[in-house]
Amino acid sequence: MSVLDDIVAGVLEDLEERMARTSLDDLKIVANRQDPALDPMPTFRADGVSVIAEVKRASPSKGALASIKDPAALAADYADGGAAAISVLTEERRFGGTLDDLKAVRARVDVPVLRKDFITTSYQLWEARAAGADMALLIVAALEQPALESLVERARSIGLTPLVEVHDEDEVARALDAGADLIGVNARNLKTLEVDRSTFERLAPLIPDHAVRVAESGVRGPHDVIEYARQGAHVVLVGETLVRGDDPRATVADLVAAGSHPAVQQRG
Repeated sequence: MSVLDDIVAGVLEDLEERMARTSLDDLKIVANRQDPALDPMPTFRADGVSVIAEVKRASPSKGALASIKDPAALAADYADGGAAAISVLTEERRFGGTLDDLKAVRARVDVPVLRKDFITTSYQLWEARAAGADMALLIVAALEQPALESLVERARSIGLTPLVEVHDEDEVARALDAGADLIGVNARNLKTLEVDRSTFERLAPLIPDHAVRVAESGVRGPHDVIEYARQGAHVVLVGETLVRGDDPRATVADLVAAGSHPAVQQRG
């Protein structure tokens, strides 16, 4: 069993417990009471490179990263630093997150919020919307093609913008076949947890210009933002660098400044 398979198995066990407590019909009622979802795409398509800043307590590869006693306060720092969107890990076993974190962040910031989890069912999309999410992560490696296509369609139908994550050439093709127009390239292989920093440069040319390209993993500082921009990124998603730093607001501001550097206008 790969690391990804193990994570998904745990996610499904926890999901069964939540489904036993809250019916889909009740979840839909809560979701439909939320304010309309925010659309991140106009900002992501604008000049420069946008920053998605992540609330992330832990990871399978690094273990505990930060305690984050107040995720809403951290998210506010990110937003004050200029983050275009906030990503919130909601998987509990390996990442230490919860849907309550997402709810707290949504109540505090005015920028789009992404539910980052291992979503394999429409119930989880409704959970995301009920918690106030505007975006939801869909990982190609965790889904068969019919499920991927169905979840992309369902996400949009309830107001969520799907961020479709890929790791190799085949997954890029699958994401495009599913109609994805916000595609994240993760340099970390979720089956082995190994990082290949050349992944984005290799895959970006396969993603057409009508889609927004997101570089995930590997951003250590402003120079990486500029390099990803050179390779064709419209957005970078940054987690570990921010939660391990002493001043998340200033760190985000530095990344945002790099994203507006004249050099990024040469983005492919």
